[in-house]
Amino acid sequence: MGAVAPEVKLNLFLFGVGHHKAAWRAPDSAVERLGDVEHYIELARLAERGKLDAVFFADGHSLGIGAVEDGPTWFLEPLTLLSAMSQHTERIGLVSTVSSTFWTPFHAARLLASLDHISGGRIGWNVVTSMFDAEAQNHSYPSMPAHAERYGRAEEFIDAVTRLWDSWPQESLLHDRDGRYADGGLITPIDHQGEHFQVAGPLNVPRPPQGRPVLFQAGASDQGRDLASRHAEAIYAVAYDAEAAREYSTDIRRRLAAAGRDPQGTAIMPGLVTYVGSTMAEARAQQAALDALLPTEASLRQLSVFVGQDTSDWELHAPVPELPPLEEFTGPQGRYATILRIIATERPTVRQLLGRLAAGGGHCTMVGTPESIADEIEHWVDSGAADGFNLMPPALPGSLEDFVDHVVPELQRRGRFRTDYIGTTLRDHLGLAVPERSTAVPAAAFSPAGG
Repeated sequence: MGAVAPEVKLNLFLFGVGHHKAAWRAPDSAVERLGDVEHYIELARLAERGKLDAVFFADGHSLGIGAVEDGPTWFLEPLTLLSAMSQHTERIGLVSTVSSTFWTPFHAARLLASLDHISGGRIGWNVVTSMFDAEAQNHSYPSMPAHAERYGRAEEFIDAVTRLWDSWPQESLLHDRDGRYADGGLITPIDHQGEHFQVAGPLNVPRPPQGRPVLFQAGASDQGRDLASRHAEAIYAVAYDAEAAREYSTDIRRRLAAAGRDPQGTAIMPGLVTYVGSTMAEARAQQAALDALLPTEASLRQLSVFVGQDTSDWELHAPVPELPPLEEFTGPQGRYATILRIIATERPTVRQLLGRLAAGGGHCTMVGTPESIADEIEHWVDSGAADGFNLMPPALPGSLEDFVDHVVPELQRRGRFRTDYIGTTLRDHLGLAVPERSTAVPAAAFSPAGG
């Protein structure tokens, strides 16, 4: 008997009313509901109906005055939003981005541990170092710290947060009404004295139900990949095609092994934009209808952000001007590398590139029937390009409904996706064990002054 084909992992990346830059312009968009928590609860319930692993929110720390005219970016703070969504869902995981550049370890550890308790063990955190000077200027920085400094801070941040979660074990809780509420001898400070943070500890929240919320990472740079290989339990990736995804996956598996970790123990999940139709023509028509709503000026502004230079005077029908090599680019490298690959592979005109980037900014895009999209998903997973995908619906809720109602049943029919949840936590969904408590926590018992 042959080996059982692996199940596909599927995560939903929620963003505004969809990842297509013009989705909000559609007559039936939910753009007026971006401040309505019920909008997000309905989307999470839809994803849970499809038995997806988790819903995920990215985050940003600036508005971007010019860009906001072209469409919505941020509205509700994601951890606050996930707290509300947790009370209206039962199984689906809940993941948010947390910036190690702008947060402190104690603040992050406390909020995420609280959410893990509130949700019954369904929280994940996507650690990022953030990107833009406009964000830094909202957090007392004149500009973003240097790349190496940000990643050094992220490494220390992860270490301090995980040790804080380990500092107050659940087994210390006695609930002895005639004696002690907790055994203080089991609660330990962390006494962290680092280059970027000083954290005494212990955390004032008992250890989360999952031991530690699941750690996601999305770094594409060399330092980002190293950070992911040392710490990530799942990785969000940018991949234009299966070949690029395999190159990334192979590199990450090599780094995981070098770090002494199971090369197959960390799920790699590239972004995926889908247009699903009963026929190929119907799917292409969906894509064309959204593309037709996007003004050229807005597309060029988006491209300027992606490539780090002004593109407003680029000739639409001419080839894309030569761009600097990846090693000279100082912005987010994953998307920029994808753009370079699209240009090298397709040799598009500027207008063609704008259309290609309109939804998802260069992530893999699959246009077709439920069967053809399921075929492509299987090919990516079976060829080692991915363990699953971070779904980026171009329009919400419509594109998500199409995927849940048509692609998910096709994957289930093929035995490639669960028909029901078999556990209650995000770790259960991803096949991850509860981590053991860190041995780096000092052995001295906690005895607060005056306590």
